[in-house]
Amino acid sequence: MFINLSMYLINVVGAGLAGSEIAYYLATHGVKVSLYEMRPKLSTAAHKTEYFAELVCSNSFRSLDSFHPAGILKNELEKLNSFLIKKAKEFSIPGGNALTIDREKFAESITHTLTSHPNIKIINREITDFNFKELSVLATGPLTSENLANRLKNITGTEHFYFYDAIAPIIDADSIDMNFAFFGNRYSNEDSTDYINCILNENEYYNFIEELIKAKIFPYRDFEKGIHFEGCMPIEEMAKRGKMTLAFGPMKPVGLPVPETGKQAFAIVQLRRENSEGTAYNIVGFQTKMTIPEQQRVFRLIPALRNAKFLRYGSLHRNIYLNAPEVLNNDLSLIKLPNIYIAGQLSGVEGYIESIAQGLIVAMILHFKLMGKIFIPPPPETAIGALYDFLRQKRKKFIPSNINFSLFKYGEKIKKIRNKKLRKKLLKEQAEEYFNQWLKDIQKISGNDKYKF
Repeated sequence: MFINLSMYLINVVGAGLAGSEIAYYLATHGVKVSLYEMRPKLSTAAHKTEYFAELVCSNSFRSLDSFHPAGILKNELEKLNSFLIKKAKEFSIPGGNALTIDREKFAESITHTLTSHPNIKIINREITDFNFKELSVLATGPLTSENLANRLKNITGTEHFYFYDAIAPIIDADSIDMNFAFFGNRYSNEDSTDYINCILNENEYYNFIEELIKAKIFPYRDFEKGIHFEGCMPIEEMAKRGKMTLAFGPMKPVGLPVPETGKQAFAIVQLRRENSEGTAYNIVGFQTKMTIPEQQRVFRLIPALRNAKFLRYGSLHRNIYLNAPEVLNNDLSLIKLPNIYIAGQLSGVEGYIESIAQGLIVAMILHFKLMGKIFIPPPPETAIGALYDFLRQKRKKFIPSNINFSLFKYGEKIKKIRNKKLRKKLLKEQAEEYFNQWLKDIQKISGNDKYKF
């Protein structure tokens, strides 16, 4: 039976990664979408532009390795015809084995596509309540406005949770002193300008660590604790864990021999290309909450950055999220308001591709609902299904998570494997098998063997 989906309207609040993915998916399937975005009328502590889907932290969608959890997730999103993954590949720039993106061109293109789509109406204003009669999605992200966050708190009857996230600085390429740096990707013999590697000897490294630990930082609000997401820990917090922590972390020199000597430096600071022109580089793993004068002073202790010109300073912002297993139904709608769905990082997933994936699942759930079909969620043996399952399993302490192999459901055969390389191979194969079968099931349920995701 033909269903005219254009008779339906769905409100999507927030034009970040999840919101943009949802709006495009629904609109291309014939559904009318009202897309609410408070920027540029009201900005956040981290956004710099008025574009949709702005990448506020790094410009990387992480590993392209098909045996890596992030690689498996991206492959699944491609099979689902993800709008944002397609755009990420269109505006990718050299980044070694990672999907690295020219963030401004990426966001500008997404904004143009959505604003010019005939089924999408853009409404620029802050939403402080969600008394929508229509099916609606809150995809306002970790930087949800305080007014809306408080409203969520009142509706759900629970405290919303938070952690502090930090951003790394971006450096003008012309200000990098290449006498103390070299181009190269880790473990690669190929010539490449994807990364610039800044050299530090032992004395320079220990001096840098000492000053980093002493540096002044932006204070937290009086009533809050300095809770950080482990995957985006400020560099100065990491340094306090031990003088060699950074040497075995973001400053590890392994796989990066200095061309002139063929030997390994004591420590390396990697800079990753920020745009297609190669005029800007961000400092990999150097998220910081140092004050601006301290960033200038401390980062210029790195010999190659002694004359560094900062195009963007590092910063600290507060991210909020919901305790999804406690406040959401299995279809990711609010228990207290089942016509309101939660998508993206607000739901408790962490990371760019995770937000896109969770948003796409919400879009599919809504699409099937409008068609009068029962949506079967992806199995937990898949990457996208593992994320979905993560949001439904109650636990003592719910903490946001990136995609990782611990979230996948392991078959009995895989549980017995101790060899890590073999286990990854089997998990990848298992994910592909279950995902391909799920796609067939979804097409069958839709009533259309050529159902287009």
